[in-house]
Parts: sequence; structure tokens; C-alpha cells
Amino acid sequence: MPSFDTVLEPNLVELRNAVEQANKEIGTRFDFKGSSAKLELADKSAKEREITLYADSDFQLGQVRDVLLGRLAKRGVDVRFLDLSAKPVKLGGDKLKQPVAVKSGIDAENAKKIQAALKASKLKVQGAIQGDAVRVSGAKRDDLQAAMALLRKEMAELPLSFDNFRD
Repeated sequence: MPSFDTVLEPNLVELRNAVEQANKEIGTRFDFKGSSAKLELADKSAKEREITLYADSDFQLGQVRDVLLGRLAKRGVDVRFLDLSAKPVKLGGDKLKQPVAVKSGIDAENAKKIQAALKASKLKVQGAIQGDAVRVSGAKRDDLQAAMALLRKEMAELPLSFDNFRD
């Protein structure tokens, strides 16, 4: 029975390169001279990653964020992988830091939304949650391709990719 896996995985090599290039740009830009503006990419666990933005003011923090987003776009990493909702945290003095989580893996709530969208579409496919991925299987290859198009449209806030296509 044909199937594929719906996953949410950023390209980690390109992500790391984008952070390094953004740090390099911040180090050479005139408006950041003498400031503590920088970026750090940390691996919390095998699936959890976090980019921490450091700056001396709110304005500079916004500039660091813009540099990072620009570099990610140039490297082909979808910015929807970043969770920019965290509030900046004050450090000693005027310094600020902002943690930015990197989304990886489909959480249970979004997996259920994917399953519900597949059921509501009346396509002859089934979705099964398997850890942090959703396996979609169906009788025909055309149904699976229609399901991919549907998921891209319905779940526009997530940069979904499709792996393991089997015939």
C-alpha cells in the first residue's frame, strides 16, 4: 500500500551555516561595533534546538533578528521553523537576550489537525501518528499526491515536508 511520512525537520547544516554567517555579518557591521550583539545555536536535546539572540537594546535586538532572518532566507531555510514568540529577557545592565526555539517534529496537537484535515477531505487516505511524524497511506498514488497538496494548503503555518514515499 503506497504511503509517505509527513515530517517537520529543518536542514540543520544550513541552519548552522546561516547562524555563523549572521554572526560574521554582525561582527563586521559598523552599527554593531563595540556592542555585545551575537547569536548562539544550542542543542538542548536530539530534537530540540534553540538560537539565542544577544544585544544591547531593543532596537539592536530587532536588527540582530533581521540579520538572522535574512541569512536564513538566503540559505533556503524556511523562517516558519523559528518560534519568535518568546519575550526578550533583560540581563545585567542594558543587555538583552531572546531565546528563539527551532521547531522540529510534529507535536500531538498539529498531528491531530493533520489527521482531521485528511478525514474531512474525503480522500481515500488514512493518517497515523507515529512519534513526531504522521504516516499517510492510501490505495492510489494520485490520492497521496492530492493529500500532499491538501496538507500544504491546510497547514500553511507549518513548513511540512514529505519523506519516505513508498509505492
